[in-house]
Amino acid sequence: MSSLTKELMFFLEALARLNYLLRVNQSDVTVVAFFIMPARTNNFNVETLKGQAVRKQLWDTANAVKEKFGKKLYESLLVGNLPDMNKMLDKEDFTMMKRAIFATQRQSFPPVCTHNMLDDSTDAILNTIRRIGLFNSSADRIKVIFHPEFLSSTSPLLPVDYEEFVRGCHLGVFPSYYEPWGYTPAECTVMGIPSISTNLSGFGCFMEEHIADPSAYGIYILDRRFRSVDDSCTQLTSFLYSFCQQTRRQRIIQRNRTERLSDLLDWKYLGRYYTYARHMALAKAFPDNFTYEPHEPTGAAGFRYPRPASVPPSPSLSRHSSPHHSETEDDERYDEEEEAEKDRQNIKSTAMSSVGPVPEWRKRSQKGLNRCQLL
Repeated sequence: MSSLTKELMFFLEALARLNYLLRVNQSDVTVVAFFIMPARTNNFNVETLKGQAVRKQLWDTANAVKEKFGKKLYESLLVGNLPDMNKMLDKEDFTMMKRAIFATQRQSFPPVCTHNMLDDSTDAILNTIRRIGLFNSSADRIKVIFHPEFLSSTSPLLPVDYEEFVRGCHLGVFPSYYEPWGYTPAECTVMGIPSISTNLSGFGCFMEEHIADPSAYGIYILDRRFRSVDDSCTQLTSFLYSFCQQTRRQRIIQRNRTERLSDLLDWKYLGRYYTYARHMALAKAFPDNFTYEPHEPTGAAGFRYPRPASVPPSPSLSRHSSPHHSETEDDERYDEEEEAEKDRQNIKSTAMSSVGPVPEWRKRSQKGLNRCQLL
């Protein structure tokens, strides 16, 4: 069993616990969890295609009724009268809408997998879903969609590119037990999407080193180094549940904070580490031609993001990115630009954050130079 499959099974177990918490607390939050990874399939699921057709019918019906409603509204205003809402929709409109609603009725649960799997009975992910009982029932607060192929804008089922899909999500979950770096949570960060990673991944360790309070910036880091699997799963469930409790405004503020971390992942800052690694590799591979003197980074080198001024993020005033006010939020004042300026004042610029002087290279032969160019 691959490590990726184990991570997905670990995530599914946390989702089952989250589903229980949401149902016990009678939460009205619905979580849709997408699993995007390639697997052996032979075609699209018939039920999935049928659902796609029903969705298109609903969309077309809504647009048709909207066009007729808009025309009648315009004609009423054109003659200087307020519209009579009882006459805006006729019996034909109601018949169309009832027909569209009736088409959405089904006797079975919506499919979990969008494709027909070749090894359905032996697939570890599907068997885990069967074991924990997440079948997308109406009572479940967690809905699971397993899409066993990479995203593409030309797909007839889910026609979106990877970047569009990520930006449309609220949270990325990557509970890797081992990951040298981890590009997926980094991509989420650059796009302003909060993510969950672990302290056994390079990305998680990097963020813990550079951010005073990672979770306040939308970087949730699981402890999989010193905790058991069950304790780590409980911690993941806690992260997910606390994220579900956030209001719309809190999520917007957190996304703004997350996107400000993109400077940490800029090539101008990270590129030096690749350069040092390459120099070290050349020195080890060709000790007669190259030398490398390692330099330990100082404690104050690099970025260091402070703890945000408002934690947890629960203000009632923000910028234009959040136009709708929620009556359930408190009256704490918040200014996104002011907080961003505080971050900039507490962060060293990349030009001042060098981890040491550039290693001195000693070229001993033209042959060594040619080798350097080829690597």
